[in-house]
Amino acid sequence: MNPRARILLAGLYHETHTFVDEITGLADYAILRGAELPARRGDGSTVDGFLEVAEAEGWDVVPVVEYSALPSGTTDNAVFEQFWAELEAGLRDALEHGGLDGIWLALHGAMVTTDCVDPEGELLARIRAIPGAGALPLYGVFDLHATFTAAMAQHANGLVAYRENPHTDARESAVRSARLLARALRERAAPVMHAHNAAILWAPPGTGTADRPMRDLEALARQIEAEDAEIWAVNVIAGYSFSDVPDAGVAFSLVTTGSAERAKAALDRLEALAIELRELGQPTEWDLDTALAEIKTLAGGPYIVVEPADNIGGGAPGDDTAILRGFLRHGIRNAAVAVADADTVKAFADARPGDVRTIRLGGKGSKLGAGPLEINATFLSRSDGEFTLEDRNSHLAAMQGVHISMGASVVLEVAGVKILVNSRKTPPFDLGQFRSQGIVPETLTAIGVKAAVAHRRAYDPITVKSYTVATPGPCTSVLTSLPYRRLRQPVFPIS
Repeated sequence: MNPRARILLAGLYHETHTFVDEITGLADYAILRGAELPARRGDGSTVDGFLEVAEAEGWDVVPVVEYSALPSGTTDNAVFEQFWAELEAGLRDALEHGGLDGIWLALHGAMVTTDCVDPEGELLARIRAIPGAGALPLYGVFDLHATFTAAMAQHANGLVAYRENPHTDARESAVRSARLLARALRERAAPVMHAHNAAILWAPPGTGTADRPMRDLEALARQIEAEDAEIWAVNVIAGYSFSDVPDAGVAFSLVTTGSAERAKAALDRLEALAIELRELGQPTEWDLDTALAEIKTLAGGPYIVVEPADNIGGGAPGDDTAILRGFLRHGIRNAAVAVADADTVKAFADARPGDVRTIRLGGKGSKLGAGPLEINATFLSRSDGEFTLEDRNSHLAAMQGVHISMGASVVLEVAGVKILVNSRKTPPFDLGQFRSQGIVPETLTAIGVKAAVAHRRAYDPITVKSYTVATPGPCTSVLTSLPYRRLRQPVFPIS
């Protein structure tokens, strides 16, 4: 090992919804190269977490490239190949000029391309095939909603998953994984990974870690770590149910210097508990009209109406109109929703406050939802859609840092409902989204939220009562309604 360890840094981040029609292309990815990666220090991201440890350990960081995009449809394989070409060039150059002592990667873990069902596993295999990289310590962080595969375990030493959903610990998990890399260098240890995929698929609303079954599984994982000093980390992976790939669903993996037998025994314990509790991962949801009828009778607020089927953080388009239609149908005023619709933003480009225009709002991103809504909307304001997160530990910070762009945005009003229309879909994980546009969430009667679980950290503290509702859409919790073709069989509750 060099006096100052040289660690290569790169990242590939996309959660791929294979049941939506869109293809996620190069233009959808934010790309950071070279010195732009160390510049993330202090932004609250997983890369920032790694950089904190690198600084403390005195590492020489060799930053190469990071590609990241918001959850969306299948990625064009050309994007993956371009990412690999850049990473390969940087890896070969680093090995040739100064050498490397390790590699650290910021991953999501649920990417799918037009040609590949396991890009992360493919990426790790390609890294290992580069002369000089085959035995390098290879560590990283990944999302609790990843699709974990045998190839990922085979080619990595220490991939560490987030432990919280909402993902308040993403940066902390990156710190944890980087510290494992530091431990491996210090002890000259070479841990390996073992993994097991359970025959279980849970929709995102069933995977909150404050609730069962995830709470029980995370507790058992921490118990296993405490019982066996050779097990460095245990990952409980809730999985991503909207990727039609063979290994989608619940999985477990661990990092160990111990025997394969003890690793298997630990993974078997976790799987057995997951099977025992699998029904608890099936979310229950309100009928939309029943929920709104109850809200109409209640005083105060805000009451949160959560729409998992259009979960932006799960890859849905974020433009469904079901909740807005419900607010209007039930005469619920002093309410707010956010809808992603760049065309509507453009339609008000020259509007003045008070102007009323007829628009076809939303409903264009998925054939499964409620469809566009034709309404007469009053223009209130416009902005560039830039805001800074109020919560630096939100999942948005882990994904994109603390400075967020919703793209050009307008605020409209219809029958007492304020509609924040963004050009760029934005996961509703921070109250700054509304507040930055002059909408004060705490003063509202009702708020529509396009999410599953990750919104809770922001909204729970201000919420009188929350209603998770069943609506049609690509992130439906009724997994048996989705047309899986590649998923292994049998998998609960599909078969």
